[in-house]
Amino acid sequence: MGLNIVLIEPEIPTNTGNIGRLSLASGSTLHLVKPFGFELSDKRLKRAGLDYWKHVPLFIYENINEFYEKNAGKNFVYFSSHGTKDYCSIDYQEDMFLVFGKESTGLPQGIIEKNRDLIYTIPIYSPHIRSLNLANAVAITVYEGIRSMKNQ
Repeated sequence: MGLNIVLIEPEIPTNTGNIGRLSLASGSTLHLVKPFGFELSDKRLKRAGLDYWKHVPLFIYENINEFYEKNAGKNFVYFSSHGTKDYCSIDYQEDMFLVFGKESTGLPQGIIEKNRDLIYTIPIYSPHIRSLNLANAVAITVYEGIRSMKNQ
């Protein structure tokens, strides 16, 4: 039941470390698109991912163009607090790419504009919260995808 978790320009090493650990636990592959807000040798990244990091299926891309070139024709969905469709409405499929933007600004506007029909959100029920923590958002969507695919 593999999914692909894509982080575009991640900024916080502990989030990426936690997501790496989640990738391994869920049977998913992690895709990281540069530039990063940290070095992959950062001890906070390693601490969050524990000793599991060396086992994480990982692909690293120099930029978003390289990512799209190497994954042309794949099945993508995107997540944004500005989305209008609920993440539970996704028809999750094996090998689907779940794409997330960076912590500070989310997905680049160009990606949102080109993929409006593929932008999903996780509902937030408080006016005092702008967005969820990236690692939490990834965990919610990955395990909803696994649950959904098991029930198909």
